[in-house]
Amino acid sequence: MARPKGVTIRDVAQRAGVSVAAVSMALNDTGTLSAATRLRIRAVAEELDYEADAFARGLRRSSVGVIGLVMRSLDALGEYTPRGVDVFTRYIGAVSAQAMDRGLSVMLVPDLTKRPTPPMALSLDGYIVTMPHMDDPVVALLERRGIPYVTLGRDPSRPDFTDWATENDIASFRRIYDHFAAGGARSIALLRGTDRNAWNIDSEATYREWCESAGFTPRVYMSAEREGEEGGERMAHAIVDDAIPDAILCHTGRQAAGVLAGLTARGIAVPDRTMLAAASDSEHTRHSRPAISAVELHAEETTLALLDLLQARIAGEPSQGPVLTTDRFRVRASSRRTQSNA
Repeated sequence: MARPKGVTIRDVAQRAGVSVAAVSMALNDTGTLSAATRLRIRAVAEELDYEADAFARGLRRSSVGVIGLVMRSLDALGEYTPRGVDVFTRYIGAVSAQAMDRGLSVMLVPDLTKRPTPPMALSLDGYIVTMPHMDDPVVALLERRGIPYVTLGRDPSRPDFTDWATENDIASFRRIYDHFAAGGARSIALLRGTDRNAWNIDSEATYREWCESAGFTPRVYMSAEREGEEGGERMAHAIVDDAIPDAILCHTGRQAAGVLAGLTARGIAVPDRTMLAAASDSEHTRHSRPAISAVELHAEETTLALLDLLQARIAGEPSQGPVLTTDRFRVRASSRRTQSNA
C-alpha cells in the first residue's frame, strides 16, 4: 500500500508564511516567537501532518516489523488503566503474544491525532484500531497517510470497509434478551454507552428489533462510559423512577455494578424482582454480590483474525473480512431464576 511523500519543514514554513527557523522554534518551544505566531505555526504543522523526526521519515520507506495498537475506547475514557476493567489488557496481551509468534512487535499508541505524536508512530507497518468511532479522526489520519489498518469492530462511518473482526455481538445481545424472556421478563431496559461506535449503535438497533418481534416496549437509557459505576447507579434510579423493569442489560461491567448498587438502594431484589446482566465481563461483574451475568469475550480468537487481516492488507491481498468470532454468555446469580420466582 503506497504512502504519500512526507511533508517537510519547508512546506510548513511556506504554508505559514514564516522562515524555517521560526517553524523549528515553534515546534521545539524555543526562541522569542509570540504566542500567537507559535500557535499558528503549530496549527499549520498539524494540518499538514508534519513529522519533524528524520528517523521516522526514513522508516516510512521500508518495513520495520512493528504494528501499532490504538485503543479508542480507552482514548475516549481519558484513562488507560480503568479499575477492574480487564478486557482491554486481555486484548493487548493477546495481540502482543500472537504478534511475537509472527516475528512482529507491537507498539501501544495513544490517540494519534493528539500532539505530540511519538516520532515512530506514523512509520509503523500497520495498525489495529479498536472500536473506531463515527468519523473517527484516527482512522482519517491513517487513511490520509496511506498506512494499512484493520479495526476491532466495524467502522460505522465506512460501510464498505471489510477489514474488521469482532465477537458476534448481535447474536450475544439476542441471547441475553431470550434468556431474560425465558426467566419471565416482560419489560426489559437497555443501558448503553454514549461513544459513537458500532457496539453502541448496533446494540440499540438489535434491542429495538428484538423488542418489536417480542411485542415489548423498548426502554433505552444512556450513560457515558467514563462515568462508570456512578453513572450506572444514577441511571438505576432513573430507570426505576420510570417503572421497575423485569430485567436490565448494561453494556459495561462498571455500569452493571452501579445499577446493582442503585437497585439495592431502592430495595429492589436482584434477580427476584429485576434480573441484571452486562454485555462485557469484568472484575465488577464477577465479584458483585450477587455475581452479575455477563458476556465473556474471547480476545485470543478475535486478535488472531485481526492479525491475519492486517498482514493481508499490508501485503496488498484481497480482504477476507469481516470475521465474526465466538463469545460466551456466563449466566450468574443476577439473572438465574428458579421456576418459582420467574
